[in-house]
Amino acid sequence: MGQTVNTDDFRAAMTRLSAGVVLITAHDPEDGPRGEDVGMTATAFMSVSLEPPLVLASVRVGSRMEDLLDRQPRWAVSVLSESQRHIAGRFAMRGRISDRLLFEDVSYYRGEASGAPILGGALAILECETDQHVLAGDHVLVVGRVLTARTPSAEGGPLTYFRGRYRYLG
Repeated sequence: MGQTVNTDDFRAAMTRLSAGVVLITAHDPEDGPRGEDVGMTATAFMSVSLEPPLVLASVRVGSRMEDLLDRQPRWAVSVLSESQRHIAGRFAMRGRISDRLLFEDVSYYRGEASGAPILGGALAILECETDQHVLAGDHVLVVGRVLTARTPSAEGGPLTYFRGRYRYLG
C-alpha cells in the first residue's frame, strides 16, 4: 500500500493547474409544476473523444446536479467568457435549496436537443446525453455524448480558474 498524500497538499498542488470554466445546466421536470432549471459551475470538464464526440464532467457525489443527472440524461454546457465571471461565482455556491433565483436575471434560452438553459454570450455551447457514470472517489465522472456543438460568440476570451480565483487570459 502506497503512501497517502495530505489533502491540503494535494489541493494546493491542483490549484496550480489552470482550467477553463463552464456552466453545466439541466432541466428537472420533476421539481414543481413546471419543473426547475439547475446549474453548476465546473472547472473539471474536458473533451474525451472526437469519434464519437464525448465530453466528461466531474460532479460532486450527493450534489443536486449529481442527483439530477442520474435521472435526467440530457444536459448542456456553456463555456464561459471572461465577462461571465459573476455567473461562475453565482452557480458555484454550495448548499442552496433552489436555483430559480440564480437564473432570474441571467440571459439564457432553451437548448432544442436538451431542454436545458443555455447562456447567452457563451463562447461555446454543447448539448449532451449521458453515456456513462463512473464513480471516482467523492465525485462522479459523467461522460456525455455530444448532440450539438456551436460557437455563437467569437468575442472576448475564456474565463479560467487558477490558484483558487477566476482569471482572464492575456
